[in-house]
Amino acid sequence: MDKFKRNERLAVMTKILSDAPNRIFTLSFFCEMFGAAKSTVSEDASILAGIMQDFKLGTLETVTGAAGGMRYRPLVQEGEGRAFLEGICEKLRSPGRVLPGGFLYFSDILSDPQLVSGMGKLFAAEYYDANVDFVLTMETKGIPVALMTAEALHVPLIIARRSSKVYEGSAVNINYVSGKGGIETMSLSRRAVREGGSALIVDDFMRGGGTARGMLSLLSEFNVKAVGMCFVLAMEHPAQRFVEGEKALMLLGDIRDGEPSQVRVADWVK
Repeated sequence: MDKFKRNERLAVMTKILSDAPNRIFTLSFFCEMFGAAKSTVSEDASILAGIMQDFKLGTLETVTGAAGGMRYRPLVQEGEGRAFLEGICEKLRSPGRVLPGGFLYFSDILSDPQLVSGMGKLFAAEYYDANVDFVLTMETKGIPVALMTAEALHVPLIIARRSSKVYEGSAVNINYVSGKGGIETMSLSRRAVREGGSALIVDDFMRGGGTARGMLSLLSEFNVKAVGMCFVLAMEHPAQRFVEGEKALMLLGDIRDGEPSQVRVADWVK
């Protein structure tokens, strides 16, 4: 096997680690790849960790134990998250966003890969140490940001459906009260979720939390604990509130036809 120079090893390690955030790579993995000793790879990892810290690119952590190694976490620096969301709020406050009936158009925000990737990293940073087994969302608008959150946490994404699908096998179905007061159905495949474990709920919008409460009830059917609930946007003063303890990136005030929306960054975002 050809010998690789240190700058070549560092370039390859950076690419592999950044493409798989929060995944643990053993020293042996890189030793076999480069044909190098563990001491050499360990030195490379120390140099790379220092570079990431100096340039504020995230953290490279050493994980001890039999299955230990190293993992990269793309942490958002203080102030960057708020500045990032302020830019989105500015877009959402632009004229013409408020639709007839008191709805806010933000589907273009949820379909922008760069924006949803940034939001996913903000959510993931809050739950790196929560031992999340999977991310749960409700079809369909919340899927992009939920997927980016799952990628940043290196866990699967599981999607609750409004009705069971034949191609997903047997499913658990529940009825829940939506935020508008109607009775709706939510379905989750039995093959998708293991009994026990923990999940992070991620969705696009929360009015009063009716759908979120439905997802909590659905998880309880599998004896799965919800470690948190995250939303891109939430009503700041809903008429009814069905859940507590959620984290919304942005808060939406009362919407009036013909007026710009009142959107602000949530207080917890630094």
